[in-house]
Amino acid sequence: MKFPLIHLLLALVSAGYLSAQNSSTTTANQGMNPDFSIVENTQQSQTHKTLLAAMQGSDLEDLLRNDGPFTVFAPNDKAFSKISSEKITKLLKSENKKDLTSLLTYHIIAGKISASKILKAMCQGNGVATYTTIQGKKIVATMKGTDIILTDALGHSAKITAADAEQCNGVMHLIDSVILPKQI
Repeated sequence: MKFPLIHLLLALVSAGYLSAQNSSTTTANQGMNPDFSIVENTQQSQTHKTLLAAMQGSDLEDLLRNDGPFTVFAPNDKAFSKISSEKITKLLKSENKKDLTSLLTYHIIAGKISASKILKAMCQGNGVATYTTIQGKKIVATMKGTDIILTDALGHSAKITAADAEQCNGVMHLIDSVILPKQI
């Protein structure tokens, strides 16, 4: 049974890669420079202002500028807008730094994990790959059609909309929703 699943996933990978090249935003369109760090590219982005504020408010800015490698599942501003502005404003207050740090570190995995590595792990895991974030909780990657879907601890999901934005200290995958380690 495992053999046919691997072939199916490989076929989806091929179809998904071609589809992603045609329908998703490319790294070049995001203004990502592979010589820049995760923080530097986020600073340059016009669509990741909330993510940058979260990096700065959680004191993870130096870590994501200088250390690594990391894999960051980066929600854009539109993804953050799915959370009420009151909750975002509350999270960004200094007295909520612990919750903000928990949220942001839930989007980060130690090591550089490309989309092809995620897909390979799903092939080896019968369609499922589980990753431990630097926050300490797990996220699950699966396929839905030709898309890689991340599911958080609460059952919410986010789709990778652009993969493999190379950084000098890792890789970013742009996602369409914020994933949550706990209810906020």
